[in-house]
Amino acid sequence: MVPLDAVDHRLLDLLQTDAARSNLALAQAAGVSPATAMRRVQRLVKAGVVERQVAIVSPQVFGSGLTAVVEVTLDRQSAERLDAFEARALAEPAVQQCYRVAPGPDFVLVVWVVDMAAYNALVQRLFTEDANVRNVKSYFATRRAKFEPRVDLKPALAAPAAPT
Repeated sequence: MVPLDAVDHRLLDLLQTDAARSNLALAQAAGVSPATAMRRVQRLVKAGVVERQVAIVSPQVFGSGLTAVVEVTLDRQSAERLDAFEARALAEPAVQQCYRVAPGPDFVLVVWVVDMAAYNALVQRLFTEDANVRNVKSYFATRRAKFEPRVDLKPALAAPAAPT
């Protein structure tokens, strides 16, 4: 666990809103010097607090597209079988998110494809060809009401500060 103070929290909140801003703009918004902002951000990246910085592409650019939340239950849940399915899911570009869950299904996936034909091809590659996949239940999104890939830092700010 990396100790984080109020400055780190301000920087993280700002980065989650717009990671493309310049170091100078980030420092000004956080109320710190540019050198402090750069040093702190580099420390947060090196410590793994910031996993990566990406551009979020609007799916509407490619037409309506199809988002599905998919529950997957395996027939046998040995560590090797779970790891094997997870590796296949992670290698699949259409899988945006992959979670091992309990109780209930073994995995929940969030998938984005351009159309139903692409989804059917994914089903064939990822589920049908795997003899260990027992059950697949798909929920198709009819509307995206919210998509916010950020961590709420308010609860972390309320927690007692870690010793330094």
